[in-house]
Amino acid sequence: MTREPEQLEITINGRAREFSHAMLLVELLVELGLPTESGIAVERNQLIVPKSEYAHTRLESGDILEIVTLVGGG
Repeated sequence: MTREPEQLEITINGRAREFSHAMLLVELLVELGLPTESGIAVERNQLIVPKSEYAHTRLESGDILEIVTLVGGG
C-alpha cells in the first residue's frame, strides 16, 4: 500500500499557501528564498519561533505564519 504525500496548507503573511509535502520551517524559508540565519523573524500561531528552532519546527496544516525580513538602509 502506498501512502499519499502529505499536503501542507498554511497561511503566510495573510495569504493562504499550499505545498505538496510536509516540511520544517527552515525548509520553507529556503523554498521561499528567505534568509535562515539573520535578518528575519518568524511568528507561528502568534508565538515567536527562536532561530535555533527553525530546523526543528515541523509545520502543520492550519499554521499561521508571519514572516518579517529586516531591510538595512540609510
